[in-house]
Amino acid sequence: MQSKPDLGRRALVLVPYGWLAVFFLIPFLLVLAISLSSVRLGMPPYEPLFAWQGSLLSIRLNLENFIFVLGENTYLLAYLTSLKVAAISTALMLAIAYPLAYGIASCAPASRSFLIFLVIVPFWSSMLIRVYAWMSILRNDGLLNSLLLNLGIISEPLRIMNTETAIYIGIVYTYLPFMVLPIYANLSASDRTLIEAARDLGCSRMAAFWRVTFPLSLRGVAAGCALVFIPVIGEFVVPDLLGGADTQMIGRTIWIEFFNNRDWPVASAVTVLLLVILVIPIVLFQTRLSRTSK
Repeated sequence: MQSKPDLGRRALVLVPYGWLAVFFLIPFLLVLAISLSSVRLGMPPYEPLFAWQGSLLSIRLNLENFIFVLGENTYLLAYLTSLKVAAISTALMLAIAYPLAYGIASCAPASRSFLIFLVIVPFWSSMLIRVYAWMSILRNDGLLNSLLLNLGIISEPLRIMNTETAIYIGIVYTYLPFMVLPIYANLSASDRTLIEAARDLGCSRMAAFWRVTFPLSLRGVAAGCALVFIPVIGEFVVPDLLGGADTQMIGRTIWIEFFNNRDWPVASAVTVLLLVILVIPIVLFQTRLSRTSK
């Protein structure tokens, strides 16, 4: 018989698996089932996969939704645009977040808590309210253009709203804390004596950073990049409000298929393919990371 501590540990391990099963696996299976069905008029707007024909249970799988999505340039362009925006946004956030996290980790312990508090303060308000605030800042008659015009820096308003520039500004502002926090956690936990040893062996401050500090922080960098890259690909609110109707990112494409076109099977097929695009590199990265850590 197993002891009570062993049963407790196993029960504790099952908690995250149960969480993933309830909030990820089951919803994914539902979306997958809808993606293999056919569209119809009515509620729900798709044919059921399973149907009784007399005493026999028949399964109606429709792969035409995936064939249609893979063969349509509109969806391919939306995927590529989302990947481009996510990659550029992640690079911008890394360039901003790493010096910020490094500076916070280098401060006195008494100051770190206050600085981290300032980083996470935006989370205390709704994301939608923050995006609307950026709309009032970036529009032609907004705060930014008014300030630049009054200072005489520009002679006419800059067109920032409904451009990719506005999307990058909104995404970087929204997701920056997700990049700062894991990098800061990694840097603050690193052994400072290694840097001192490198300096004693003749390394300059910059050489010690690139040879000691940065390699030790790569796990935090990888975690931060994953935390921002994955949700940005499917981002809908920021591109829709700041980028306008011409922005064809995959999140907005899925929304249009679900609510405008009422084509749930095609929208689900787009979603499933998006998850496949995200899961494959994550699995490869985790496999490589586990090999290098052994």
